[in-house]
Amino acid sequence: MGTISSSDIRLRDLLRSSQLRYAAAYLLITSAVLLFLNLYAPFMIRRITFSSQRNAIMDKAQLFVSAFSTYEKLDEKNVQATVQSVKVLHTARVVVTDAGARCLYDSLDPTGREGQADRLVFYPELTEALEGNDAVYIRYEGNELVSKAAMPIVSYNRTIGAVYLMERDPDQAALIAGLQRTVLWISLGLGALVLLISGFFTVLFSRRMGKVFVSVRKLHGGDYSARLPERGSDELARLGVAFNELAQRLHQSEEVRKQFVSNASHELKTPLASIKLLSDSILQNEMDPATTREFVADIGSEADRLTRLSAKLLELTRLDTQPVEQLEPTRVAPVADRVLRMLTPLARKQELRLTMDCPEDCTLLSAPDDLYQILFNLVENGIKYNSRGGFVAVTAADSPEELVITVEDSGMGIPDSEKPHIFERFYRVDKARSRKAGGAGLGLSIVWDMVTRNRGSISVSDRPGGGSCFRLRFPAPDREEVTGP
Repeated sequence: MGTISSSDIRLRDLLRSSQLRYAAAYLLITSAVLLFLNLYAPFMIRRITFSSQRNAIMDKAQLFVSAFSTYEKLDEKNVQATVQSVKVLHTARVVVTDAGARCLYDSLDPTGREGQADRLVFYPELTEALEGNDAVYIRYEGNELVSKAAMPIVSYNRTIGAVYLMERDPDQAALIAGLQRTVLWISLGLGALVLLISGFFTVLFSRRMGKVFVSVRKLHGGDYSARLPERGSDELARLGVAFNELAQRLHQSEEVRKQFVSNASHELKTPLASIKLLSDSILQNEMDPATTREFVADIGSEADRLTRLSAKLLELTRLDTQPVEQLEPTRVAPVADRVLRMLTPLARKQELRLTMDCPEDCTLLSAPDDLYQILFNLVENGIKYNSRGGFVAVTAADSPEELVITVEDSGMGIPDSEKPHIFERFYRVDKARSRKAGGAGLGLSIVWDMVTRNRGSISVSDRPGGGSCFRLRFPAPDREEVTGP
């Protein structure tokens, strides 16, 4: 089997490239315009020249006719005298005939030595003129512009003869030919210039597009460091800016994904290792029933922790992959009441008070169950990281512009240096205490994602007197969105 060289591949890619098709289309259009110019310009030049020649020779013929029209009958004598009187007109040949087409005068033999008086002249132009019509014909013959015209001589409403003129003008023919050659050379020069410019820009565009293809292949292969130059302000420069932004986002997403996988693996490995260690201890050692029950309880606790972690990972995956659901009017008070009732047993263990101050008419637009999950995570965190005898409070207030929900606790608070990172996945402020409380650093990340996808924002600040204050802001719904059509 033969091999394909790199030059053959480049040639094949060039033949298939859109740049070549665009250049070919541009050259085709330019060629069509130049061809039209080469056809139209000579046509118009000939038309103008022929029209000028037609008018000139017909004016000369009219002068002869006017001079002969004073006679009742034409003969050689009066014709000769009249022709001599208008001889000032420069005409290559003048032929005058009577009504019977008998030649009375021919400028090629003005003395009549060749006996033209007995000669009948049947030139097509003269024949048409003797029938009472003006005739004129102009055409090229060799390198000359030949003009022929004939006009009837009418006296007292009777055709008594005809005059025939013929002119040869090599200067006009040379002028027209020169103009045609000039237009042709200009067209060839423009065609060559267009070809060179098209080739230059095609090669330049191909090189820039080649860089785009190389960068795309690198990006497709996982090399997120690929970048395109952003010089200029044309479409390719804007494409480079968009590509670089996309590559940067993909790089960040990949880093986040790797970090997420690493953290998730670490978080999953810890309870699994504990379960493995406890189960091996039960199997390999003789234990009394009380110790065995304690180990089994620890295994159950680690299994519960693993279940919670898996549920949160699934929730994050759902938030990342599923589109935003239809937002529905949701009243804050019933949802907050349900959250507090669900977490009351946990709060009692910590001897904490759960309070709520939410007006019944406070309403926002949210996806189903999102508000419940947001408040549940915030209140649960406020319980876990609180001190005995403290409290967690949920309040809500609305205005024409926005709805504000506040979750406050009397716990340990969050250091200022940690606040910018608390919504990152797997981030813990107090890692030792978080593990002990069963946290994986995912709760606030889930809250952030849910608040954002419900068109809201969340911030955290210190509560006066100690603890933290999470403030959620949502746009106030329109009356039509709440009451419906």
